[in-house]
Amino acid sequence: MIVQRDFYLDKLISRKNNGLVKIVTGIRRCGKSFLLMELFRGHLIEEGVPEHHIISIALDETENKELRDARKLHEAIVSGIGDDEDYYVLIDEAQMAITDEERKNPDAYIALYGVLNSLLHRNNVDVYITGSNSKFLSEDIRTEFRGRGDEIHIAPFSFREYLQSVDSDKTDKHEAFAEYLMFGGMPGLLQKNTPEDKIQYLKGLFDETYFKDIIERHKIERPDVLSELTDCLCSSVGSITNINKLKDSINSIKKSKKGNSVSYETLSSYMKYLKDCFLFSEVKRYDIRGKQYFASLNKYYCADHGLRNARLNMRQIEETHLMENVIYNHLVNLGYSVDVGIIERKERGPEGKLQNTTYEIDFVVNRGMYQYYIQSAFSVENEEKRNAELKPFSIVNNSFRKIVVTRYGMRPWFDDDGIFHVSIIDFLLRDDILV
Repeated sequence: MIVQRDFYLDKLISRKNNGLVKIVTGIRRCGKSFLLMELFRGHLIEEGVPEHHIISIALDETENKELRDARKLHEAIVSGIGDDEDYYVLIDEAQMAITDEERKNPDAYIALYGVLNSLLHRNNVDVYITGSNSKFLSEDIRTEFRGRGDEIHIAPFSFREYLQSVDSDKTDKHEAFAEYLMFGGMPGLLQKNTPEDKIQYLKGLFDETYFKDIIERHKIERPDVLSELTDCLCSSVGSITNINKLKDSINSIKKSKKGNSVSYETLSSYMKYLKDCFLFSEVKRYDIRGKQYFASLNKYYCADHGLRNARLNMRQIEETHLMENVIYNHLVNLGYSVDVGIIERKERGPEGKLQNTTYEIDFVVNRGMYQYYIQSAFSVENEEKRNAELKPFSIVNNSFRKIVVTRYGMRPWFDDDGIFHVSIIDFLLRDDILV
């Protein structure tokens, strides 16, 4: 079954002929190529654009290997523009237009963006590219590109999109969510029929796609450390950590295996590479009262929770942490900025002495004038759990909307304190939960 991905397709359509290069980014194998080269190209044809006015080049295909050179790529595109009518240029995996030799130069991407800029000078050319590396959006590129890039970030299937792939009219949503929570939303899973095949596919993505790409691109000298760092990040999803804590953990593993220890600098670089290829996101802790960010101890979430589960051999399937990962990705994909909220206040301890107590709100969510506080809780059925999850809301004591998301529940409702309760399925599927 084809998942139409209307959420992202509409973004591309709304940006047609806006004078900017549309840059579709996202983790590899999440569906960027299908979105651009199939769905968007199909839309153009349905709108009456002649096929010979759509110049499609997939740089990851062997037959286009010689076009992985900015100058030759430019020549090939220009030679296909034969008149003054509108042309649409679609380039898949555009970062591959940089040779290995050029990539050693920090300014390597400038040649590619020079090509794209030159195309924009043609009034009848609209340009779209995909890329699997956040280098496309780094400061030096923004400077060189002079604000002429427009990013559309695409993620693996949301739960709504996943339901399209399994025929939601015939599938119980709770059963579907349990499956989704286990295996995630990578589009390639649609071709896998058994749990074993799905797990093998997801595990293979790390070694055959993500790690291979990072190792080759950055000339990684310690692939064992890259692998162990990934394991640690997957294991700590939803937990507070930082480079130093990860370094201690990995060096403890190295000591037990009689391996060489790893430095802070090496681990920091590898962490950057994992974030650059969109495998992991870093979420900072925000002091709600002090209105400032903490300098250390952040949270990390995986781009796809199914990838995370498979990487850990399906051994750490804690629904609380998986729900948190799903909620985070859902919020970010909707365009919200997300932080971890921290509230500190003095309270009397067991002996009656005043002491600093820290409370956490899972997500402080912002978009424009809207702000929400969101707690992810598997259940708040007993009084102790309810108090633990909802107390931070009472301490904040402001008018922003407060939401608690649980695994199961009734229809969405407000309690006497004005806190909105909603099940994870309603939160992911209903459009009226967030503005």
